[in-house]
Amino acid sequence: MPVAEIVIATLLLGGSFFGFTAALGLIRMPDIYTRMSTSGKSATLCCGLLLAAVALLFRDAQVTARAVAAILFLLLTVPVGAHMIARAAYRVNDPMWEDTTIDRELWEDDGRGEAPAEPGDPGS
Repeated sequence: MPVAEIVIATLLLGGSFFGFTAALGLIRMPDIYTRMSTSGKSATLCCGLLLAAVALLFRDAQVTARAVAAILFLLLTVPVGAHMIARAAYRVNDPMWEDTTIDRELWEDDGRGEAPAEPGDPGS
C-alpha cells in the first residue's frame, strides 16, 4: 500500500473521529457554552482533516487551492461565530452549568465591573 494512501486513510479516519466527537459533544454537554466549545473545535478539525484528505486524493492544483481556501475560511469564521453566539447567549442570561466557575478577580480587574452571580445564587 503506497504511503499516500495511508496518509489519506489516516486523515479520513481522524476527520471522521473528530466529526463524531463534535456530534457527541452536542448531545452530552450540559449548556450552550460547553456545547459550542466542543463542537466548534472538533467540527473545524474534522472539516480540515477531511478537506486535506480530499486535496491529497485528487492531487489537482484547483482542488487543493479550494480545499486550502475552505480550511482557511473555517479557521477564520468558526471561532468568531461561536464567540458571537456565546455572547448573545450570555446577554440573554442563558443559564450556565451549575459547576461553572467565574474568576471574579479577573473580571473586576478587567474593568468590567461586578462579576455576574454564580449559577444558583439569588439574583442570577
